[in-house]
Amino acid sequence: MSEEDTNDTESSNVQSDEPSSVNKETLGFQAEVSQLLDLMVHSLYSNKEIFMRELISNASDAADKLRFEAISSPGLLESDPDLKIRVVFDKDARTVTITDNGIGMSRDEVIQNLGTIAKSGTRQFLQNLTGDQARDSQLIGQFGVGFYSSFIVAERVTVRTRRAGAASSEGVRWESTGKGEYDLESVERARRGTEVTLHLREDEDEFLDDNRLRSIIRTYSDHISLPIVMEKPPQPSQAPAEGEDAQDDAIEDAIIDETVNSATALWTRSKNEISDEEYDEFYKHVGHDFEAPLLRVHSKVEGRLEYTSLLYVPARAPFDLWDRNSRRGVKLYVRRVYIMDDAEQLMPPYLRFVRGVIDSNDLPLNISREILQGNKQIDSMRAGSVKKVLGLLESTAKNEPQKYASFWGNFGKVLKEGIIEDTVNREMLAGLMRFTSTHDTSTPSVSLSDYVARMPEGQKQIYYITADTVEAALSSPHLEIFTKHEVEVLFMTDEVDEWVVGHLLEFDGKTLQSVTKGELGLDDLGGKDSDDTDSDADKADDDAPGPHDALLARLGECLVDLVKEVRVTKRLVSSPACLVADEHELGAHLERILKASGQSIGESKPIMEINLEHSLVQRMEATEDAALEDWAHLLYGQAVLSEGAQLRDGADFVKRLNRLLDAA
Repeated sequence: MSEEDTNDTESSNVQSDEPSSVNKETLGFQAEVSQLLDLMVHSLYSNKEIFMRELISNASDAADKLRFEAISSPGLLESDPDLKIRVVFDKDARTVTITDNGIGMSRDEVIQNLGTIAKSGTRQFLQNLTGDQARDSQLIGQFGVGFYSSFIVAERVTVRTRRAGAASSEGVRWESTGKGEYDLESVERARRGTEVTLHLREDEDEFLDDNRLRSIIRTYSDHISLPIVMEKPPQPSQAPAEGEDAQDDAIEDAIIDETVNSATALWTRSKNEISDEEYDEFYKHVGHDFEAPLLRVHSKVEGRLEYTSLLYVPARAPFDLWDRNSRRGVKLYVRRVYIMDDAEQLMPPYLRFVRGVIDSNDLPLNISREILQGNKQIDSMRAGSVKKVLGLLESTAKNEPQKYASFWGNFGKVLKEGIIEDTVNREMLAGLMRFTSTHDTSTPSVSLSDYVARMPEGQKQIYYITADTVEAALSSPHLEIFTKHEVEVLFMTDEVDEWVVGHLLEFDGKTLQSVTKGELGLDDLGGKDSDDTDSDADKADDDAPGPHDALLARLGECLVDLVKEVRVTKRLVSSPACLVADEHELGAHLERILKASGQSIGESKPIMEINLEHSLVQRMEATEDAALEDWAHLLYGQAVLSEGAQLRDGADFVKRLNRLLDAA
């Protein structure tokens, strides 16, 4: 069946697309697009059939957009309200054509979408290539550059389009061989929508076969709710009855359209009727992903509020996960009519990795983003959907720990944002968090519940340390007393953790306590402190003057510009000194993060704690004032470096160190 024949069957009065005499030009692709086209032609040939998946997906999106715009402007449907996608092939012309009667494109939109990088994500796509052809070819859809996959099988691509509502004279014809330039001209086009014709390369005959094309459509696009039609294979007309004269003319073939896909909204079907393969293929469509999802939850809510949700958690983080303004997650439908993409009111930012659809039976079809704000029905749907996702994660963490570990590795940092943003679900989110700790330093597998279950008798607090890396946390002198008494300490090594502990004040009745701030509260650990009851550190806490008060005062005078106070430590075992912050002041790690981000913060002095049991400190008791100042700065500098921070004046530190070495 030729392309021209197909056009005739659609509408008997359709005019062919004729070029106009004006506005014809040849334009060059943007540099990144040229690079991408070259890649398509020469590298990504392992899964050639993906071109069909991508073009059908684009056609489906175009139909969804028309449905939405037609709610407020019914005239856009013109005289053709039945939306569908047509696939035809022509063996003689060696072409495959995918046609939709969706929203179409104007001339400017053609240039923006097909000729420049625009918002397609081409640059990010190129940056994320791995060299694995199978995987890289599947990245195409995720990065929004699916149209260009046409050049994997086509030596030339022709696009004819007209935007819905535009005059027939405003049709556009785009054509390119994918070699750096494209031709653009205005044409007469009676039908709205877009027609993409692929002129196949010599070795791509497999795509000129009816069964092969049907197989590709059913494999990749069966879930598309729009009918995807192909011409039914020709069936001979009824032969003459016995005794009747046979016709000399050849028996005409009956031409009948046939819907190839199931053409139903997958989420409206019963869960028992949907296979895992169908669920996965639908996810790949709505998530623009190249592999099956990690998790899914399909639910229907009935009663005062009725809606259906089909939500997925991807197997790996999307490339734009850290762009909080990039919301490509949940699609909103009303009674199976597409309303909008990335409906941010349906899913909070900390769940921006969730993909899927929510279909309401109660919302009006003409709902807008502005109406979504503060809508009680939307708020209820959002709350219910968030509970579904968090419940899914909770169940996975309990029953499939390995799968949950994979999820946490990809999305844990983002989920932690929920502790800050979502006060209603904070406790549930806290139970989902995972950390490394002194109990397990290999992977973030320790939950707060695990920690509490291992707490020794008498421990009242959950101890943690914030650091840039696990290695930095392990080398911190602040852990020495905890190691000695076998008290577990959580390692918080994500930048967001500093804000998490600022909002998560307790868990299961236990307060969270930084090992680098304030008093530790280790005195109630049964007999574990019995070895230290007569130590100088304990005696120093008495109100009566201690034997080392003079040393503390002298060190305080030497470091008056650097520290708030010098006191005896209860933290250290083998190190001579460390720096701590007051209970309600910023910790040193958070100060470094804020300064690195360019924020101006007020100067705060730490407290220096010294270990009276250490030989260096004991030698300082009899040190002259001149040398003591060098010793004091040496201890302070060591404490700064042990936290992974930088010295204010490294040269001064080296000079003082050299003087002490010379005098030794």
